[in-house]
Amino acid sequence: MKNIRDLDIKKKKILIRVDFNVPLDDLGNITDDTRIRGVLPTINHALDEQAKIIIMSHMGRPKGQKTDKFSLAPAAKRLGRLLEKEVKLAPDCIGSEVESMIGAMQPGEILLLENLRFYSEEQDNDSAFAGALASLADIYINDAFAVAHRAHASVEGVTHHFDECAAGFLLQKEMDYFHRSVADPRRPLVAIIGGAKVSSKLGALRNLMDRVDKMIIGGAMANTFLAAMGYGTGASLLEKDLVDTAKSLMETAQRQSVKLYLPVDCIIANEFAPHAETKQIPVQEVPEKWMILDIGPATTMLFHEALETAKTIIWNGPMGAFEMDAFSRGTMAMVEHVASSHALTIVGGGDTDVAVHRAGETNNISYMSTGGGAFLMLMEGKELPGVVALNNKE
Repeated sequence: MKNIRDLDIKKKKILIRVDFNVPLDDLGNITDDTRIRGVLPTINHALDEQAKIIIMSHMGRPKGQKTDKFSLAPAAKRLGRLLEKEVKLAPDCIGSEVESMIGAMQPGEILLLENLRFYSEEQDNDSAFAGALASLADIYINDAFAVAHRAHASVEGVTHHFDECAAGFLLQKEMDYFHRSVADPRRPLVAIIGGAKVSSKLGALRNLMDRVDKMIIGGAMANTFLAAMGYGTGASLLEKDLVDTAKSLMETAQRQSVKLYLPVDCIIANEFAPHAETKQIPVQEVPEKWMILDIGPATTMLFHEALETAKTIIWNGPMGAFEMDAFSRGTMAMVEHVASSHALTIVGGGDTDVAVHRAGETNNISYMSTGGGAFLMLMEGKELPGVVALNNKE
């Protein structure tokens, strides 16, 4: 896959797709600018080459309606502050006013287009909308790994209207790290899979079963595996229709000599609430009206021991309902164990990155992926439409 360094962008108009879909508080202030910081190397390279930099992104889910709530104004302000340079915000992402602003740009200037999803044509991958975006520049750069799994107009469709396309440094870095962690890893390779549902991770579980040496399963999705072992799960979240699938996955693990680790004890509560009554019990003893909301200390120790010999660790999904303090200890302990490991560690999606940030261990993880859905699609062994589109231009 070509990256931006492979193209001659000097003083040319380049259209860069980024992901500035950052979290905001009630006052519209950005609470985490990781995704904006992630594309700074690409933008700085373009500035060094005196390119005319046109940036496009989406924000939230405006469903084709223009509204101030989903404006990219906060992102433009934060980007300008980080670059210590003026970043102008266009009133739209296509149209005559945008074209006029681009026509007046000087080399080394930056223009951020307004929210792409103010147009439903963006998510529909409309060819005419993609063509209108492409008409704004000479070269297309995709640096938005977080939406590379979406065949949207600004991700996939737009590439058909450019002769020159390439990846930005962030997209290239994401793909390189994933290759190092799954396609060609140092072994033993350990996958930690958590979160609420087996159904949302089924493709990843099946694909990784052919690749990993060890697999650790936690979170509410582990309940389905416990049920497959014949254990009662009380009032816990359970996908009854996937119990046989979980049993089949365990049989596959045994057949392929993949060491599969499941919870041996858990934290249960009589209701899903911060101040609920809680107990620590073995997984075999969950009362009928209680629910499993976190892994217990024995499980934490077991999982830690499973990670001891790892040379590569890939993690997606928390070990419990960590958004509530009473049920956060399992996930936070796993963050500590992964962060202190000497292995190559890649964390992405499923709110796992939130847990790592909260624990203050970001700098101790080898790589934090910026894309949840895209990361999961790669774990499923699928190709990303945004990456395929770039590769097809070579």
